Amino acid sequence: MKYEIQQMLTQGSGAIVNNSSTNGLVALPGISPYVASKHAVMGLTRSAALDYAKQGIRINAVNPGPIATDLMARSADQMGITFDDLGSMVPMNRVGQPKEIAQAVVFLC
Repeated sequence: MKYEIQQMLTQGSGAIVNNSSTNGLVALPGISPYVASKHAVMGLTRSAALDYAKQGIRINAVNPGPIATDLMARSADQMGITFDDLGSMVPMNRVGQPKEIAQAVVFLC
């Protein structure tokens, strides 16, 4: 964001979308370094959004739950659960798709 914001200040506007996680909003046991990093992303996003809003720079974050990626598959495997198990933990009762996150980012931009 340091360099993005410098450029956007020069051009007079811009949009930044940071990638966080639902774990940036809540905590889960056993993954405290991950939770801490995602909370940091959210704090930075919120503060920067307030700092640069009047200069025409919009700063948001997406906070997806489980998404069908190789990393999520490995994590589920390490936890001894399946994608279906992960999906049952979210309101839509399914794991999200990467394309859905990309669409949200494009909308926010």
